[in-house]
Amino acid sequence: MALQTYSGLTAEQKTFYERVLLERLTPTLLYQKYGQAKPMPKNEGDTVCFRRFEGFDAALTPLTEGVAPSGQSLSIKTITATVEQYGDFVEISDKLDMAGIDPVLTEVAKMFGEQAGDTIDKVVRNVVTAGTTVIYPKGRADRASITASDILTVSDIKRAVTVLRKNNAKPIDGKYFIGIFSPSQISDLMEDEDWKEYAIQASLEMYAKGEAGMIHGVKILDSTNVPVVNNGTTDVHLGLIIGKDAYGVVDIDGSSKPEMIVKPHGSAGTADPLNQKATSGWKAMLAAVRLNELAMCRVESAVTL
Repeated sequence: MALQTYSGLTAEQKTFYERVLLERLTPTLLYQKYGQAKPMPKNEGDTVCFRRFEGFDAALTPLTEGVAPSGQSLSIKTITATVEQYGDFVEISDKLDMAGIDPVLTEVAKMFGEQAGDTIDKVVRNVVTAGTTVIYPKGRADRASITASDILTVSDIKRAVTVLRKNNAKPIDGKYFIGIFSPSQISDLMEDEDWKEYAIQASLEMYAKGEAGMIHGVKILDSTNVPVVNNGTTDVHLGLIIGKDAYGVVDIDGSSKPEMIVKPHGSAGTADPLNQKATSGWKAMLAAVRLNELAMCRVESAVTL
């Protein structure tokens, strides 16, 4: 039987593979999900600009009858981020293609969806978890002084929320702050006696969506992408509590969403004289930037497990 050939992809096939990729990508984008979305414009360079209007101080001086006050001037802070390109590909031989390229491409699209999601999530994570507002467990002075027994507690969540509220940070959608912690941190949190009061408030629906519960106005979510660093003696997990517009990200559903790229056998011309090689891959343009250090708080702790 002759080898099956594949001369090109139709628009429908390309759309299908991109849909498979995005289905695997979307659930992974936890850090990306809560950033201020900024569409990536085409043909306008590689710099994305985020603008923030600075608030006004309270107007405490009484008005004089018939006299207009001096008024205010708008203060706009511009924060820029340079968009970088990320991506990967795999080479598919004609021998692997023997049974038909469609199943192979479908599986590759699934794997690249997971890789793209993991990549994008970690790129955003690396930016936002480098913020300057930090809470250390048990009143520790810094990361270096954290010991193995300094695990996450309800008190740490309360302290972090207090810091955010003193900073006038706003809850997301006016409802709650978002807390992203590792499964190990959440496991320790659930061992805290004070957790029981809040666990009762968590519905089965929340658990089904991967939400551990609500504590002091923080919706607790778990992620295996929470950074872990060693301070010399102890692994320290870097949880994060996020308020509204704490950071910005390029909109993944806009023009910068990952693109699935398939090059069929024979498409390389003389570089592939026997039509033995095909490739499948993805690429995306991405940027993330911290917009308001006062609207996010890193919560560091050791873990038991």
